[in-house]
Amino acid sequence: MADAAGTDTAKGRPARRVLIAADKFKGSLTAVEVAERVTAGLRRVLPDLEVAALPVADGGDGTVAAAVAAGFERREVRVTGPLGDEVTAAFALRGDTAVVEMAEASGLQRLPAGVFAPLTASTYGSGELLRAALDAGARTIVFGVGGSATTDGGAGLLAALGARFRTADGESVPPGGGGLAELASADLSGLDPRLADVEFVLASDVDNPLTGPKGAPAVYGPQKGASADDVAALDAALAHYAKVLEEAVGPRAAEYAASPGAGAAGGIGYGALLVGARFRPGIEVMLDVLGFASALEGTELVITGEGSLDEQTLHGKAPAGVATAARAAGKDVVAVCGRLALPPQALGRAGIRRAYALTDIEPDVAKCIADAGPILERVAENIARDFLT
Repeated sequence: MADAAGTDTAKGRPARRVLIAADKFKGSLTAVEVAERVTAGLRRVLPDLEVAALPVADGGDGTVAAAVAAGFERREVRVTGPLGDEVTAAFALRGDTAVVEMAEASGLQRLPAGVFAPLTASTYGSGELLRAALDAGARTIVFGVGGSATTDGGAGLLAALGARFRTADGESVPPGGGGLAELASADLSGLDPRLADVEFVLASDVDNPLTGPKGAPAVYGPQKGASADDVAALDAALAHYAKVLEEAVGPRAAEYAASPGAGAAGGIGYGALLVGARFRPGIEVMLDVLGFASALEGTELVITGEGSLDEQTLHGKAPAGVATAARAAGKDVVAVCGRLALPPQALGRAGIRRAYALTDIEPDVAKCIADAGPILERVAENIARDFLT
């Protein structure tokens, strides 16, 4: 296998310490399991190798798990799921810093298999999760968004935090993005006052605006079961929602709708911006929260990765963020993945010296998914031989 420079070997001075900072392999391995399997493979070749693990996430599903693996306490709370049923969701807490993951309450993972609700799924439970973090004493909240089942512009979240959205008849608007077409008035005066006293960070790997050709409905609606007609209806409803909010709170509502991150997770980013959140790329935030800089100390090789290394990886996904930070600190970086769809030149520009795919060992993708753990261990053995002996 060639590295990003096209050479056939990467052998050199043995690394004293290896840091595994990989995201999950979605559908097969959690980030914690990836680290465990890579560690096992490395130590099969070098039993005494010092290996540190720092599972990472970019704000999407798996963000709370990564924080817990880094020493945060897992807190569970009953909240409203995207379809209105009650679910158990978790956030992570360390001191007065909370990591909240919207997918825990309002993600696709909360829908029954094969069921979508593009017009009616609500983010109300995500607002309840934020409120639980405030109740726990959080003064800094990292709000990771991604993997959502919803396209409601964060209206549900805002309602759970005290906002009121009414129809012309004075009734509460129906849940979901579709219901916003009936919105006649918005009142944000009842928002939880504690929001004004916290540092609220919107952590996302996407920078889409709320509406338009690059907005939440057009780009992500189809992933949530939205038909072409649904996408058009949702885009119009969210544009109307933003207009009503502009009448309620002034021009900042329109400014936020056009801001990077407003369209994240079906527009929940917009709701977060309205209550004072500051948008930052998710992986940058998480690396800070997880203590990546200190974990790098004494490390000579960093192993990152995710299920698929492709064009999306280069636009704010965890491996690209890890590689950027590690290379800035002068560390070599290699990646593991299930599937590799990037040429060596692109990997090199991203700061990844070489990528190792499960499909290099087992071409059958179905077998790679089913047997990801053992195959990843074999991949890690190859990394040990190439880079550490």
